[in-house]
Amino acid sequence: MTATVIRNGRIVTAVDDYRADILMEDGRVRMIGTDLPVGDGIPEHDAKGLLVLPGGVDVHTHLDWDFGPARTADTFYTGSQAAAFGGTTTVVDFAAQVKGTSPLDGLADWHERASVAAVDMGAHMIITEVNDQTLIDMKSLIHDEGVSTFKLFTAYPDVLMIDDGQIFKTMRQVGAHGGMVQIHAENGHVIDVLVQEALDAGNTSPKWHMLTRPTLMEGEATHRVIRIAELAEAPVYIVHLSAGEALDAVTEARDRGLPVHAETCPHYLFLTDEEYDRPGFEAAKFVMPPPLRGAAHQHALWRGLKTDDLQVIATDHCPFCFSENVLGLRLSKELGRDDFSKIPNGAPGLETRMPLVYDGGVRRNGMSLNRYVELTATAPAKLFGLFPRKGTIAVGSDADIVLFNPNETWTIHAAEHHSRVEYSLFEGREITGRVSKVFLRGELIVDGREWLGREGGGQFLKRGQAGKAK
Repeated sequence: MTATVIRNGRIVTAVDDYRADILMEDGRVRMIGTDLPVGDGIPEHDAKGLLVLPGGVDVHTHLDWDFGPARTADTFYTGSQAAAFGGTTTVVDFAAQVKGTSPLDGLADWHERASVAAVDMGAHMIITEVNDQTLIDMKSLIHDEGVSTFKLFTAYPDVLMIDDGQIFKTMRQVGAHGGMVQIHAENGHVIDVLVQEALDAGNTSPKWHMLTRPTLMEGEATHRVIRIAELAEAPVYIVHLSAGEALDAVTEARDRGLPVHAETCPHYLFLTDEEYDRPGFEAAKFVMPPPLRGAAHQHALWRGLKTDDLQVIATDHCPFCFSENVLGLRLSKELGRDDFSKIPNGAPGLETRMPLVYDGGVRRNGMSLNRYVELTATAPAKLFGLFPRKGTIAVGSDADIVLFNPNETWTIHAAEHHSRVEYSLFEGREITGRVSKVFLRGELIVDGREWLGREGGGQFLKRGQAGKAK
């Protein structure tokens, strides 16, 4: 039996805010109360002056993954270590079906790569080809493997994109068996036309990534897949929503009572398309899908968070180094130095999500602490079949707990991060609020700047029914 006590903390969940002690035992929360009596020799941690929060749940990452000719830079160990230092103890990452093979093979490959993770991991499945056998395999993934969410792309023709008929078939099958489809919603065919026109005109700089991915085409694709989901009578989840037009489509559907859900990411909340005006190749750091948008879209996203038309803040941590000198050309943005369309699409973010949203949301934008916890832990746990094991602090839940100092001011520097990527989207940004200690199933894995976790210390999470927000 292993036990640990956290004393004198202010415990904040999505619905509660109170002061109490927590007894963690054998990986779970055993007891919550005031002045808890415990035996001699049980370690105690004083949380006076700190917030006691559920471990963060990030449901959108791409670790150790092939994306066309490129590969993301973080292993499951380095990525999960970065997550832990940022207060995230649960990650749901993307496995992928390779065209011509079964998604079950993709999951087996994912399990092999994910075995080194230092925090708990679940898996989504990216579907790149839909046929009769794929539909059968989806049923097996949901009921036997604990993989109840499937990602489909309306972008990247001939690489990841599938057609509307395949989307409809997938939604019907997945929805009928308690799963949920996630959609990367951009109009890939129109974007390809705009990209080719830009290149033909000699426009090759990173800014053209943004100029060839208009907000209208994110809005169009979002509206289209929501209508397909409505016909399929299945829940749908829009990933990395960035544009006001896309949010309008989500809001309209939710107003009609449809099971439509959406996430946004910190970079869309705190950065704008002005970053693409950086000189030379520097703007490539901000090449991600969808691109950063203008301030009006950013304001719309904050409104969506307030009205619950956006339910989750995830990272879309899809890290590529800026320079090929760090890990080689294949893991670097340098692949597209002379052609913006070849810049690997993605950016880092796992380590900074929780502090950034606290500073920018709670301190600067009037977000309540309860809503902060809901967006970063509870709602993703509920939507993706992990609640109440994850996403809250309650008797019987996993003892994934973060001690968070709401008053510590610090400056973001990539050199201090634990990702293998050598840059941060938020380099030099001063914020207030920092993770002090992190417990994973009752085990202290982060203590200040000290790493106490271990490679392979995470567990695989078989997830239940997805698409239920309450």
